[in-house]
Amino acid sequence: MVILKKITFLKEVITQKSAEGHQIGFVPTMGALHEGHITLVEQATKQCSFVVVSIYINPTQFNNPDDFKKYPITLEQDILALTKAGCDALFLPDTDEIYPTGTANLELYELGLIENTLEGRYRPGHFQGVCRVVNRLLAAVNPDYLFLGQKDAQQCKVIAKMLQLTNRSVQLVIVPTIRATSGLALSSRNKRLSEEGLIKAAALYETLLFVQENIEIGNNDGLIETAKTRLLSAGFEAVDYIAIADHSNLADASHWDGKTTVYILGAAFIEGVRLIDNTIFVG
Repeated sequence: MVILKKITFLKEVITQKSAEGHQIGFVPTMGALHEGHITLVEQATKQCSFVVVSIYINPTQFNNPDDFKKYPITLEQDILALTKAGCDALFLPDTDEIYPTGTANLELYELGLIENTLEGRYRPGHFQGVCRVVNRLLAAVNPDYLFLGQKDAQQCKVIAKMLQLTNRSVQLVIVPTIRATSGLALSSRNKRLSEEGLIKAAALYETLLFVQENIEIGNNDGLIETAKTRLLSAGFEAVDYIAIADHSNLADASHWDGKTTVYILGAAFIEGVRLIDNTIFVG
């Protein structure tokens, strides 16, 4: 695996590999890799003959500066894991490489509803930051395929919208969420939890399944409130949301028609760490 820190050198490698007929797969990450990330890389190696992974902690997507400072860094372990997974090139840019003119007065993307609902409501500006960094990374890598995880369902929708707005031809591949045996979705944030916290955190997925099992045609506001209470009783300190949203556009679907495929999503805090998760329910 080759490690590259400059866009110029990365483009030289990609140009050569593309000329040789390789399909380029790309997995953007912020490091602190876990089995979920590695599954993305392994899926990329199955579909593509040259796989690039980036590790860059993007400052413009953190609306909470403390969250940015606390983001775990495990570069040595990440490099080892990527080598074992068959990654061909690791892109390790610094901020000057990604934002050569600084991070002020950056471009805006017209994302519509998906920017302001759910995660967007609680993390203003987050998805603009995600679009900015992913668009820059795509310009550097120029991949044929982009691999993302289903755990970040709204982010997947946002990036799909950004690809449409920028007319990028890359094919987006969404890979199912990888979970611990407890059901807890794997996340870099899990590294900040104690052993007890990890056990309690499994209640988030359990609660989403509870909603899925009890959803009814008509108004489900009462079910959502019951789900929030269950989470708090299980040891979570606060719940940002439990929501039922249209799978196609993330519009509120708490008043369910019995037919629409929906996401059931949640975001909540445990031991001061904010976790998100989702499940898909087909009517």
